[in-house]
Amino acid sequence: MAHSDVETSVPIAIPIGAGVVCALVGFTSSFAVVLAGLRAAGADASQAASGLLAVSVAMGVATIVLSWRFRMPITSAWSTPGAALLVSTGAVAGGWPAAVGAFLCCGVLLVVTGLWPRLADLVTRIPTPIAQAMLAGVLLPLCVKPLHGVVDDPAAVVPVLIVWLVVLKIRPRWAVPAAFVAALVVIAVSVARDGTAPGLADLVPSLTLTAPSFTLGALTGVALPLYLVTMAAQNLPGVAVMAGYDYAVPWRPAMTVTGIGSILAAPFGGHAVNLSAISAALAAAPEADPDHERRWVAGLTTGITYVVLGLGSAGLVAIVLAAPDGVVQAVAGVALLGAFAGACAAALSDVDGRFPAALTFVIAASGISIAGIGSAFWALVVGVLVWVLGIGREIR
Repeated sequence: MAHSDVETSVPIAIPIGAGVVCALVGFTSSFAVVLAGLRAAGADASQAASGLLAVSVAMGVATIVLSWRFRMPITSAWSTPGAALLVSTGAVAGGWPAAVGAFLCCGVLLVVTGLWPRLADLVTRIPTPIAQAMLAGVLLPLCVKPLHGVVDDPAAVVPVLIVWLVVLKIRPRWAVPAAFVAALVVIAVSVARDGTAPGLADLVPSLTLTAPSFTLGALTGVALPLYLVTMAAQNLPGVAVMAGYDYAVPWRPAMTVTGIGSILAAPFGGHAVNLSAISAALAAAPEADPDHERRWVAGLTTGITYVVLGLGSAGLVAIVLAAPDGVVQAVAGVALLGAFAGACAAALSDVDGRFPAALTFVIAASGISIAGIGSAFWALVVGVLVWVLGIGREIR
């Protein structure tokens, strides 16, 4: 049946509701990872809140522009793998201003990718097992955080994990948001007991401008790996997901708009904006609207909801600061388990490439820093080199 022949009697509230759900799931499933990444990169509480606000508004506006212009449910997101990378990399030489400079450079690379498709071709030439092994290594430290929480403060962390497991069984898509709600309950109990509730002034959203600086360590250890994981784990899969629902994402405008969004958000602490991957299905699938031509309304609604949710960034940071140790980290850890599992599967799928992939994974997960450059960069360099030289192909 042609798309134009689909019955359009479904109420407009259906795609609008799908868009709200898409934004809620995408936001609540990974904002803790974003905050953890920004804090690890050197941001203080106000700078982290500013970064969350900036990247939320940027991805919301990018989603609105792309969905409206092309009448497709093209949804944007922050780079969750990129935020995990920031956690594993930690503070770089030059501190937070250098991290902001790296965010800015990543945005420029995304724009260049849109204007010069050859750059995207170069990214796709990185062996998939190596790219995915680097991603898995970056994600591992965060994925094990819930276990540390169980040992250090079981009364606070175990209820969050139980809720996550129960909802994962019955409604997998809502498992991480449910874990976040459980964490809110734990935090509320802790605040009531300790009397540490944030004041009203702590809940007012605001932007904090940081003048970027540029260091070699930040450019090679943050900007380049951030760009690569954003492309490999978000933008390229995002295009594939949309193609599965019969939408041809306009590559150049999509990269240009999200890249410009990244550039504009960077001075305020936003790390990277990209195409949605997994959550894209919530707005693009037939469940969002049987009419293929009207699902862009779900995309538009997703963007508007992202902007609204971003206005709560200061409150979210206040909640994180008030949380018992390990609670928010547990939510971030379970949020990344699916991505970690997928990266591991892709990294080890090629028998001949298992050794270089395993080596890449180990280096990325080590968290080492050489010459001020983080482990993700070295993992990629060593992994590609070993792959090209064919070392370890006989190891099974």
